[in-house]
Formats: sequence, C-alpha cells, structure tokens
Amino acid sequence: MDDITALILEDHHRFRVGFARLDDAQTPQELEAIWTPLALHLDIHADAEEEILYPHLLTDAGGDEAEEETDDAIRDHNKIRDGIEAAGKHPVGSDAWWKGVWQARTENSEHLAEEEDEVLPDFRKHASRELRLDLGARWLRFFAEHPQGEGLSFADKDPAKYIAENS
Repeated sequence: MDDITALILEDHHRFRVGFARLDDAQTPQELEAIWTPLALHLDIHADAEEEILYPHLLTDAGGDEAEEETDDAIRDHNKIRDGIEAAGKHPVGSDAWWKGVWQARTENSEHLAEEEDEVLPDFRKHASRELRLDLGARWLRFFAEHPQGEGLSFADKDPAKYIAENS
C-alpha cells in the first residue's frame, strides 16, 4: 500500500514534468496533447485532496496551522481551476490561452511548494502510518472511481464554508 503523502508527491512531480513539456511543445497540436490531460489531472487532484486529505488534516491529523493551511490550499485550488477555465476559453497556443495556462502554472507551483514544505510534513507528523496508508488506498480508489474526472464538478469552493463543513 502507498502512503497518501507519497501519492500526492508523485502527482506533484507529474505536474512539474507536464508544465516542462509545454515549454518544449512546438505546435498547437502538441500543446493540446500535453495540456488537456495535465489540466484534467490538476482538477482531479484538487478534488481528491479536498475529498480525502484536507478533512483529515482538519479533524485528526493536522497541527496548529491546519485551518490556515487548508484555507490557503482551497484558495490555491480555486486559482488553479480559474486558470484552467480561462485557458479553455481560448484557442490553444494563443496569447490568451497562455495567460490562463501561466496562471494555473504559477498558482500550482506556489501551492506545491506550500504543500510540500508545510502541509505534508505536518500531516506526516500527526497522522499515523495506518491512517496514511488507508488514505492512500482511498486516493487510488478515488481516481479509479472518477476516470477522466467523471462525476466531479471541478467547482471552486468557499474556503470558510469548506473548513466549517469538514472540521
């Protein structure tokens, strides 16, 4: 079984590689072939974190900063989603498309750094290995139950409402 934090870090690596591949793409077709699955993975990943990781960070496996870290993560996810949505309104490779992609990329980079430097270490410190493995299994099931994002809305969430509902 995999620890949820290891699975999240694997996704983070895939995101970095995906954005690097966009840098090397030469045509709109290449850009679309890279961006479409990357954007979908970003959306599914955010929903998975909000469904599986952050409720446990808030209730039984977070430190003193759990609410602040969760609020920040939800806001980051919303900004990443907004960049993806903005890119989707424009032709692939256009300046407006790149603006949306850049928003998603920069927000994602900031989010990954915060999560890797603050959230995941706090979670590992406070969560039992058993919980981390259980959540890792749930993480894998989440992706299997939502192939290509099926059944997920990718909607922005109100951070305060999210925290209230999951605390």
